[in-house]
Amino acid sequence: MHTLSQADTLIGAALAPLDRTRSVSLVFGFSLLVALSAQIVIAIGPVPITAQTFAVLLTGALLGSRMGAAAIIIYLAEGAIGLPFFSGGRGGLAHLLGPTGGYLVAFPAAAFITGAFAEHGWDKRFLTAAAAMAIGSVLIMLSGWAWFSLVTNTPMAVSFQTTVLTFIPGDLIKILLAAALLPTGWKLLQRGDQSR
Repeated sequence: MHTLSQADTLIGAALAPLDRTRSVSLVFGFSLLVALSAQIVIAIGPVPITAQTFAVLLTGALLGSRMGAAAIIIYLAEGAIGLPFFSGGRGGLAHLLGPTGGYLVAFPAAAFITGAFAEHGWDKRFLTAAAAMAIGSVLIMLSGWAWFSLVTNTPMAVSFQTTVLTFIPGDLIKILLAAALLPTGWKLLQRGDQSR
């Protein structure tokens, strides 16, 4: 049996064994979850607030490094070919390469890193789960900041407010929420196993 997942992730443990069919279904399912999260938009300027980062980081933590990154790459491909999967129902390669493209291109790496931490047990405790989510979030923000500055020809010091500082409070909430959900999921899974 071939599997793309590590059994050390919450989804891997809950749905074991993960064969190829289940793995592919999960990858496509989570790509759709990220697309759905992109439709939750608060327009505050050139870079909107969305639920995408939460979904991307949770995808990595739940599916693991390889499956998580694969789900995000599928999501980006779906959006790039024109499906209305990017923020606010947009799609197409132009949006992927536009001013907010830096956030999008960092998503697979962030999911991979968060997934790798989860595979090493960081998702089982609140503090380590929060640290894993924070590392992934910082990667996304730094990439978004650098890309936005380059594409819009805005000095990095000027674009820092628009692309990083504005998002820190929301990202902290997303990080804390994910860090609370993951260990809770493990506890529920363990209780279910004990009651069998």
